[in-house]
Amino acid sequence: MIRSMQPEDIDQVYAIEAVVSPSPWTVPQFLESLQQSDSLVIEQQVRGYAVMVCVADQAELHNMAIHPDFQGQGLGRKLLEHSIEQLPEEIKNLYLEVRVSNISAIRLYQQLDFVQLDERRDYYATAHGREDALIMGRQIDAVTN
Repeated sequence: MIRSMQPEDIDQVYAIEAVVSPSPWTVPQFLESLQQSDSLVIEQQVRGYAVMVCVADQAELHNMAIHPDFQGQGLGRKLLEHSIEQLPEEIKNLYLEVRVSNISAIRLYQQLDFVQLDERRDYYATAHGREDALIMGRQIDAVTN
């Protein structure tokens, strides 16, 4: 079941973020995202989350992760597809940034019609320096949402 993220989910969401991200969002960032975005979680015990921000006719996927114990089960695809379906009708384009090393996420995005638009050099912090980000986007048509 995919549902809206609630304040009581933040501890579980942060626990996933801390495991999957070399430079995790903070608890205050997640709390702020509840006020400014459409944030979703999977299941009663949070297995994954997505944070989407809409401005005018564009949306940005700001953060998304699946707990490592549940990766490879199609939950990321379900969560992203559900997030796209929930976008307001006026949204025409969806954008995201992804680490160049996150091959499984890039593959998922490509399967869902995202294309690479640009690259940001040294965008993400890593344990050993910096890593590039790919900027990806796709059009949202009326049939999708």
